[in-house]
Amino acid sequence: MDLTSLLGLALALAGIFVGHTLDGGKFSSLIQPAAFAIVVVGTFGAVLLQTKSKAFVRGVRMLRWVFVTPPDRRQALAREIHLWSLSARRDGLLSLEQYMAKADPFIQKGLRLVVDGIQPDKLRSLMHTEINNYEFRERQAARIWESAAGYSPTVGILGAVLGLIHVMENLSDPSKLGAGIAVAFVSTVYGVGLANLFFYPVGNKIKGIVSERVAQYEILADVFHDIATGDYTRVLDERVACLLAEH
Repeated sequence: MDLTSLLGLALALAGIFVGHTLDGGKFSSLIQPAAFAIVVVGTFGAVLLQTKSKAFVRGVRMLRWVFVTPPDRRQALAREIHLWSLSARRDGLLSLEQYMAKADPFIQKGLRLVVDGIQPDKLRSLMHTEINNYEFRERQAARIWESAAGYSPTVGILGAVLGLIHVMENLSDPSKLGAGIAVAFVSTVYGVGLANLFFYPVGNKIKGIVSERVAQYEILADVFHDIATGDYTRVLDERVACLLAEH
């Protein structure tokens, strides 16, 4: 569990609600189901319209990364690189095939290319192409949160206009004016608040996690190149040091 994300979200909400109550406002006045439906459903409808279904579903699944950070595998990868180097030096490149079964698809492909005897520079080029494809897919999925942040304030304004229309339609009945005005203003609060306190931060955090993974994959691509060239000495140690460093 990422306590930093939970604390940040709690502080953001607390700032809004505490500030509202200090000015004499009531907590219940910020709870408007109609405004919430307009902003949230309208925003995600617009995002879904511009996004392919696979990217949209992937982006929604990425939300869990914000609160449950993916495990840090750098130490495990460093140990695996050591095993690959030792095995290749002692038993030859074909011995690396035993490490493919439990590896992720990227590592499986890299080891397969090494075992198949692909020319080292060509191998690195193929792995970097794989990295570019991976980064493109992940960033396309993460973009749904940035898109939501862009649409949310505008949809909030749309909700405000709808609320004012409701007010104008009921000028003859003062008892209904308060509800329409509340929807109008709270829709704007929801639109701007969700964009700046949730959607943008979520999108940026997911992009940061994707960037870390891409950096690790780039190091692994160089590791596969070094193993293919038979360079098992200081160069691999430097690769491992870069892998273990904070990105």
